Formats: sequence, structure tokens, C-alpha cells
Amino acid sequence: MKTTEQVVTHEETLNRLSRIAGQVQGVRKMVEEKKYCIDIVTQIQAVRSALRSVEMQILKKHMHHCVSDAFASGSPKDADEKMDELLRVMKKQY
Repeated sequence: MKTTEQVVTHEETLNRLSRIAGQVQGVRKMVEEKKYCIDIVTQIQAVRSALRSVEMQILKKHMHHCVSDAFASGSPKDADEKMDELLRVMKKQY
């Protein structure tokens, strides 16, 4: 498990996405096999949770690198652009 100071690598993110893709295929198979609806919904919720986790890791990495670099550059324009990007992405979640 990563500590709050560590940011995941692209390889780690790709590995997680591969596992999620496998989960989605498992859900598809459950639907094809006409499994119990609540079991399918439970698996869909697990996939959504896993995707949210990856999303947060990517946002964290973006903040540690792109946003931090924009602020460190001393350019108010760059910093404002990065903040606007973050606000737009976060707004889409609601």
C-alpha cells in the first residue's frame, strides 16, 4: 500500500486498469449467464469504486506534478489555468 507521500507510477496505474478491465469482463459474463441481479449490481459497484480510486490517483499525480510545476513557475496565468482545469474536472463529478 502506498503512503500519502508516494504517487503511483504509470505502470501501476496500467496494472490496476487491467484488473478493472478483467472485472468488467466478469460482469459481462455474469449478465450473459443471467446471474442474480443483485450479485451483478454488487460487482458493478466494485468496478465503479476501483475506477474512482484510479481517478483519484491520477488526479493526485497531476497535482503533484503539473499543478505544482505551474505554481513553481511563478506564472499566474499557468497557475490559474491548472486551477481552472481542476475545478472543471471536479465539477463534472457532481
